[in-house]
Amino acid sequence: MGGLSTLPSVVLVHGGFVDGAGWEGVYDILKKDGYNVSIVQNPTTSLPDDVAATRLVIARTQGPVILVGHSYGGAVITEAGTDPKVAGLVYITAFAPDKGESVDTLIKSAPPGAPIPPILPPLDGYLFLDKDKFRTSFAADVGEAKAAFMADSQVPWGVAALAGSISEPAWKSKPSWYLIATEDKMIPPPAQRQMAARAGATVAEAAGSHAISVSLPAALPALIAQAAKSVSVKTAAA
Repeated sequence: MGGLSTLPSVVLVHGGFVDGAGWEGVYDILKKDGYNVSIVQNPTTSLPDDVAATRLVIARTQGPVILVGHSYGGAVITEAGTDPKVAGLVYITAFAPDKGESVDTLIKSAPPGAPIPPILPPLDGYLFLDKDKFRTSFAADVGEAKAAFMADSQVPWGVAALAGSISEPAWKSKPSWYLIATEDKMIPPPAQRQMAARAGATVAEAAGSHAISVSLPAALPALIAQAAKSVSVKTAAA
């Protein structure tokens, strides 16, 4: 039976080296557009810990959820997205691992000639990016002062988080969308396209760095809205 469609809620999941504050520009636009938005603060200690943090936010969110993941957050939503409340997945220049894959295995299988992220050797089980190379690799289109702040406020990324493998990828059972950042120096665009195609995602592209959610927040809401409205129509027709 048909019924009135209501917009699903949006849950934003950040990746490694950063926290949920990087979503502020996207959050502001989505809120103005009438969406209920929540932001996950991943501890980025291990994949199970981050999935648990994400599922906690999902549990506190009303109605169906569009789960949005950036970078390593793509691995988190791939695992957490099997939650029954999740209606769709949106990957923002993100990892979209298959069953048994991890961010670590995907990094090691990067296309030949791809830029090598300036990740420093592990320190007590955690990773950081070289501050001097942070802007060039992660946030080339972010203002110099903002990029410096991001470099100086890095969140330690647990080696265990990179090694966490997917048990059942949500994109095999849920519709997905993927925004390719064509100037990304952390996840090569060819790798992004390959993962998006494998997931059967609806693809959009934007000329932005890995930090596109910070540098070009207006590039993201249209794809998130496309996912939300697609899910709303299906819900209304159910």
